[in-house]
Amino acid sequence: MLDLVQEIQHLKKEKNATILAHYYQEGDIQDLADFTGDSLKLARAAARVETETIVFCGVHFMAETAKMLNPRKRVLLPDLKAGCSLAESCPAKKLQRYQEMLRENGRRFQTVTYINSTAAVKALSDWVVTSGNAEEIIRRVPVDNEILFVPDRHLGQYLQEVTGRPMILWDGACIVHEIFSVRDLLELKKKVPGGITIAHPECPANIREHSDFIGGTEAMLKLVAEYAEPRDFLVATEANMLWQLQSKFPRHRYHPVPGISCACNKCPHMALNTLEKLRDCLASGTPEITWEPEFARAREVVERSLLN
Repeated sequence: MLDLVQEIQHLKKEKNATILAHYYQEGDIQDLADFTGDSLKLARAAARVETETIVFCGVHFMAETAKMLNPRKRVLLPDLKAGCSLAESCPAKKLQRYQEMLRENGRRFQTVTYINSTAAVKALSDWVVTSGNAEEIIRRVPVDNEILFVPDRHLGQYLQEVTGRPMILWDGACIVHEIFSVRDLLELKKKVPGGITIAHPECPANIREHSDFIGGTEAMLKLVAEYAEPRDFLVATEANMLWQLQSKFPRHRYHPVPGISCACNKCPHMALNTLEKLRDCLASGTPEITWEPEFARAREVVERSLLN
């Protein structure tokens, strides 16, 4: 393991590369990264990278976003098969047909798209949001427009609750967050009395209803930082987030909320990135995310939504 880490560090310097890693990556990858963060933080970091190469340890839509925001850089993804169930749930052609149907029926709307989507879907959107800025963006949409929110119905439901804006919700969900077990959460609460339950807004309503705090990963870190004395936190998001919490705030104790079929929930797409694949992509310069025609329009929407 040590030799592999040293090899990656050497290749990173040799190839003039910057490594970005999402909080849902394994801890050993996060430990090697130049920047870690949620989708919003990493998009902003990617736009500022000055090295020749960006290696994005995340999933495909994140690497696409890095390329559209910093098009002159070579963007590598350790495994091109690292996809996203939310992005897959909303194909661009299907969304376009649905938008056309709404317009034909006289509906006046703006499309607000969660960043967990393809570049082609972003290009069809008026706004792109992350869990960190979604509430702010929703409040920007003129009240005389309906909101078509894609693709995450759970995040959309949560945003309806906090903003009071009714929405047309796409029927998509994150495979990791959807399978948290409310029964097991309640059992865990009994085992850890006084524990603070923190949940990602991608979780279903029955998990959010039993949570003390709802927010994206950056919001979770900010909340935990506010507690000076050691506390127990029950964490309902992808299990690798516990590594980030533990590394930044080791004074606390963290308990993963169980899923329906497992003790902890890990994203199978994120897990496709490994130290070996990180080394190999640095060495070979592949797989590379190349510029696609839809990136130009998608970039306009992403920059307006996330960078301005």
